[in-house]
Amino acid sequence: MCAQDVVTVHGLRKRYGDIVAVDGVGFAVRRGETFGIVGPNGAGKTTTLEIIEGLRQPDSGRVEVLGLDPQRQPAEVKQRIGVQLQASAYFDFLTLKEILELFGSFYRRRVPALQLLEMVGLRDRAGALLKQLSGGQQQRFSLAAAMVNDPEVVFLDEPTTGLDPQARRSLWDLVREMRSQGRTVILTTHYMEEAEALCDRVAIMDGGRIVALDSPEALVSRLEAPYHIRLRLAQPVEPHQLAVPGVVNVACAADGLGNLYRLQVNSVAESMPLVLSRLAELGMELVDLSVERATLEDVFLALTGKELRD
Repeated sequence: MCAQDVVTVHGLRKRYGDIVAVDGVGFAVRRGETFGIVGPNGAGKTTTLEIIEGLRQPDSGRVEVLGLDPQRQPAEVKQRIGVQLQASAYFDFLTLKEILELFGSFYRRRVPALQLLEMVGLRDRAGALLKQLSGGQQQRFSLAAAMVNDPEVVFLDEPTTGLDPQARRSLWDLVREMRSQGRTVILTTHYMEEAEALCDRVAIMDGGRIVALDSPEALVSRLEAPYHIRLRLAQPVEPHQLAVPGVVNVACAADGLGNLYRLQVNSVAESMPLVLSRLAELGMELVDLSVERATLEDVFLALTGKELRD
């Protein structure tokens, strides 16, 4: 393990009958970074995370967390990490404050319950029961519960699944706050925009394997066509007529507001004048135009040949 690495994974494998959930996964997570494991449901993200946390036994491979083996030293590892699971069960008739105080009693280090509730914006609900909270509030409380022992490494498994956009952005702010406190955050998500917004580096998983690992910016920049030119025309045009030099692919969609085309290009500066010139040649009226950088979802599609699946 490198001095800056707090988690290392080597050749991890896990099979359930005929299904290979994790197939030779390996990576290292640096101290203080937010590291994402991204991909569709069923890619092996949660199984990988549970093995690292010591909650599941691998068939083969090696894991170190803060220099410790989660399988051989589970108690020591659990004292130093925080875990937010996809589904968590709490006590029905204890208040939020009482739950956090109970959880804190299990650890050598602990953060005062009211301080945790303040951190996640729930101090005014300290005397409430969990069932009295909204879905977004419950997710924020589960983050507070994961922080009860002042962990060095925090694991978040699909932390924003099922949340509305406002609640999701609130959770994003909390994850950023954890990083600003110097904590290492490892999260799984199948929302690629979430990984782009939060993660310093991401490992893209599909079919139990890591198919790419780097910063979101670096992964996007490797695409043959890392930019999209979106055109809305007044009249339809054959896509091949827009395939000027530098345009790698043309996709079209009739959206009810006009004829929309997406051109994937490797250089906006080189392709844009050619595209506009071609429209003028064709006598096409341009209604709207925008330029966007490709996303991690485009990276996933390029690597796996299939759309991101929920």
